[in-house]
Amino acid sequence: MTTNEPRSKFYELLQQQVHNEFNASQQYIALAVWFDKEDLPRLAKRFYTQAVEERNHALAIVQYMLDTDHHVEIPGTGQVRNDFSDPVELIELALAQEKEVASDIETLAKTARNDDDYTGEQFMQWFLKEQVEEISQMSTLLNIAKRSQGNMFEVERFLDRENDGGGADPTMPPVAGGAL
Repeated sequence: MTTNEPRSKFYELLQQQVHNEFNASQQYIALAVWFDKEDLPRLAKRFYTQAVEERNHALAIVQYMLDTDHHVEIPGTGQVRNDFSDPVELIELALAQEKEVASDIETLAKTARNDDDYTGEQFMQWFLKEQVEEISQMSTLLNIAKRSQGNMFEVERFLDRENDGGGADPTMPPVAGGAL
């Protein structure tokens, strides 16, 4: 039987993070669609892929909550920005979003530690590592976009050449329903 109350601060924050991850996924879809509309297929693919990753992150948290016998609610998502005038704006928004998620993940890890929730703290370690990678990749993409001085075909060429490592991370926590 899944417990509804009382929930620790860590589990309250985890529930909020499910919302944050789904919202990030939706925002990445909006960015991908914008790039698709602008005939920038590599950028569109990068953000469609990022949307799936964020969905998987949300469902990894859901699976952890299920595995630890906690009540889970699947939330709606928040507002998503769809209007942009410059491709660099989209990448700046994505980087800011990743930095915000990193801060949220750090708070989750600290809260688990403060709650003496050692399994929760251990669970958050993968997400901490993931955010370092996400911020690094998005920072690089932003630098390349700025250096291209508006020639997004140079960014497309960069993404075409880049080796993204491909494939799923075998160290990722299990995902409810399976990772996409």
